[in-house]
Amino acid sequence: MDLIFHEKQEGQLCAKHCLNSLLQGPYFTEVDLASIAKLVDDEEKKKMAEGGENREGYLQFIASPSSNMDDSGYFSIQVIANALKVWNLDLIPYKSKNPIAEMARIDPTSQKCYICNYRDHWFTIRKIGQQWFNLNSLLNAPELISDTYLSLFLAQLIAEGYSIFIVTGDLPSCESDQVLSTMRVEQKAKPRVDDIAKSNELREKIPEMQKIIDEEDQQDTALQRAIQASLQTNMDEEQRQIQAAIAMSLEQ
Repeated sequence: MDLIFHEKQEGQLCAKHCLNSLLQGPYFTEVDLASIAKLVDDEEKKKMAEGGENREGYLQFIASPSSNMDDSGYFSIQVIANALKVWNLDLIPYKSKNPIAEMARIDPTSQKCYICNYRDHWFTIRKIGQQWFNLNSLLNAPELISDTYLSLFLAQLIAEGYSIFIVTGDLPSCESDQVLSTMRVEQKAKPRVDDIAKSNELREKIPEMQKIIDEEDQQDTALQRAIQASLQTNMDEEQRQIQAAIAMSLEQ
């Protein structure tokens, strides 16, 4: 787990944490994202001006605060999308009719990574090596997600009100992916919401995320019980067959 790059929550800079966790390195700073947001703002302003700079709509637009960033450190989906374009990566809405999205809904493991958003909070779910990880900056460590549970996890996020985007394109090479491609990791304890996050403006998001983590624990426990029950049933049946064979042998 130490090989996996995971930024913990700092203020409201979840967009930066989301991008860096996705790319597995400290590629973006808040200054970088602010510069991109400024470019997006200028482009939006330019398009609005095409209809006339004296229009009420245009005047209201330029008088309003930026919708792409604010003083808390929030950045919009437009900023994230433009930041990813630097690496030739694109975003596709998970619920869209795009063939890639349709394939992802059938088999989420067919993709490499997802970006999730809820109430201005961004985080990444990514495959590293052979396994999937929840790299949410609210957590104190990466959370291992099984291939079987990934579909349920995404469905639960959507039910909780999250927007999900598929990241397409070739991700930059990283050490964690190279090492974990030849080995699998185990996680004995589920990561919890970081104490740092508990003390900042993200407090209202914690119950939803903790609920999802706790429900995954319950899913894992139920699955283990089902496996044990199945194994016990098979063992009992095998024992009965052996006893029957012995009885038949004795009768002869």
